[in-house]
Amino acid sequence: MSEAEETRDGVALTNLDQRLSDRDDATKRDLVDYLDAVRDRILPQLRDRPLSVIRVRPGQPPFMQKNLPRYTPDWVRRVPVWAEASHREVSYALCDDRRTLLWFANQRAVEYHPTLATAPDLHRPTHLVLDLDPPEGDGFGAAVAAALLVRRALADAGLTGAVKTSGAKGVHVFVPVAGEPTAEELAAATRALAVRAERLDPAVATTAYIKEDRGGRVFVDATRSGGATVVATYSPRLRPGLPVSFPVDWADLTEVTPADFTIRTVPSLVADGDPWAALMPAPQQLPADLVAEGRTIPVARVQAMHEGKRRARARREAG
Repeated sequence: MSEAEETRDGVALTNLDQRLSDRDDATKRDLVDYLDAVRDRILPQLRDRPLSVIRVRPGQPPFMQKNLPRYTPDWVRRVPVWAEASHREVSYALCDDRRTLLWFANQRAVEYHPTLATAPDLHRPTHLVLDLDPPEGDGFGAAVAAALLVRRALADAGLTGAVKTSGAKGVHVFVPVAGEPTAEELAAATRALAVRAERLDPAVATTAYIKEDRGGRVFVDATRSGGATVVATYSPRLRPGLPVSFPVDWADLTEVTPADFTIRTVPSLVADGDPWAALMPAPQQLPADLVAEGRTIPVARVQAMHEGKRRARARREAG
């Protein structure tokens, strides 16, 4: 065990001047200092939500951690969640306070991916989310163009949302929901909105889940529902320069780039307030017709699985 170089809020911090990863010159100290500086902004995004993190160790590829390791301190709050895919119970962290956030930072946890639902009711997500993912080689501008289509689709449905950079090359649109819709209702409404956005300009946006079917268009990902996670607002991303997922006013969306928001620039941008809280509209009821429309649209992953099997069968028969 490395000797502690510094202690904050009872957390022993080690190897602070070690490089964080081979992708960047940032050190572990840079990560710790950033998360500590923005703790009052990022903790409200994480509180009470089962958390997955992406960690990086020297000389090893990054990995996503869901299940807390055995050496996790007793004071880290946790919640057991049954994982159907692996048929086991996973012990997720609840990152509710500065001490837990610092412990994760010391574990070299760079990215923070909370669930859309809170631990008290994991079957009722609090937000509807559309993830705009531009094609390989295309830029952030393409994702912005698709996000503006989503905004129009929302307006046509009587809804409003807030937008943030993903911290990579994409854009996330969040709509807070009222009335405690079920995960199924929320997923249906999300599919309907994605299809409506695609319909507004099919040359820009697509809901095709299979990459080879997207034809260079932006994927409007409607699968962020149920038990899904989305990178938290103000979370760093494990990319060169350590960009940060950051809220943007709709009026400014065409004027920014993801590189504007990094662990070095963001602390001063949030020193006097929380732009995500300021930009987030009040929770809204999902229109019944939107949910009904979404129920007629196949679930993308299931449809893609069946289509993949059909294509594989066709290839076998052809050759």
